[in-house]
Amino acid sequence: MVPLSILDLAPIVEGGDAASALRNSLDLAQHAERWGYKRFWLAEHHNMDGVASSATAVLIAHVAGGTRTIRVGSGGVMLPNHAPLVIAEQFGTLATLFPGRIDLGLGRAPGTDQLTARALRRHLDANDADDFPRDVVELIHYLDAPQPGQAVRAIPGAGTQVPVWILGSSLYGAQLAAYLGLPYAFASHFAPDLLEQALDVYRETYRPSARWPEPHTMVGVNVVAADSDAEGARLLTSLQQRFLGMRRGVRGPLPRPVESMDGLWSPDERAGVQRMLAATASGGPDKVRRELQAIVERTGAHELIVAGAIHDHAARLRSYEIVAGLDTD
Repeated sequence: MVPLSILDLAPIVEGGDAASALRNSLDLAQHAERWGYKRFWLAEHHNMDGVASSATAVLIAHVAGGTRTIRVGSGGVMLPNHAPLVIAEQFGTLATLFPGRIDLGLGRAPGTDQLTARALRRHLDANDADDFPRDVVELIHYLDAPQPGQAVRAIPGAGTQVPVWILGSSLYGAQLAAYLGLPYAFASHFAPDLLEQALDVYRETYRPSARWPEPHTMVGVNVVAADSDAEGARLLTSLQQRFLGMRRGVRGPLPRPVESMDGLWSPDERAGVQRMLAATASGGPDKVRRELQAIVERTGAHELIVAGAIHDHAARLRSYEIVAGLDTD
């Protein structure tokens, strides 16, 4: 069985609020632990009406404290928004509280708009993102065993060796992960265009490291599973509406599903949304299994991480329950 994990954005839905979104995230993680999911990752976003996972480390602590065995981590922390030492201290503290259960996925994008990025950092130099490789190495240094005479240490953090992943949706992240000998997670759940090319670059240029002698890949997929193909198609319209809004520059809470998208989008918009959702499996159990199997065969991924933007929490739980029972190997 290809290991399955969950990527959660603590979605705020139409008619809901942030408090219910956070309660639902913990509830989902507790169910996921019972269903055998390997990881529960939360993604950093800011200034988005439909996402409640902005304080990612705080929410990771909440979820890890409410579960017992599932790995909990970031998918990811947007490192250009933060000083590496601060993230080392945060995740070092998490690893001290929950030993052996914390992952640290790192991304290069700001996870927000430019004005909000300025508010987060108080400055926005053009070269900030280009400092990402240096910041990753600095962060790993803080999490490693301290060296004699090391003047700056992460306390807690030093010696915890929290597993670090590189996240990406382009060739840049693939090249960096390969160069540093780190595992690589591709964000194909929203940017699938370069998926196969990035995985090829990562595998072909991989430099073995002590912790990761072989390349290791995880692929992000959207899954909307239901007891029938028709119900899966109906639930999928929430995600389709969200991506349509992204194309139009309109963001907000996750929309309620509709019976049909006909009349809601133009042919060009429909094609654009379908392209963005290329790494998606939706429908009843058999259809979802076939579509996930095709993604595994096409990518050779070692793991899948499943994003499930479904308006109704009970339906979201049912979707993840169905996926947990599938054989995708």
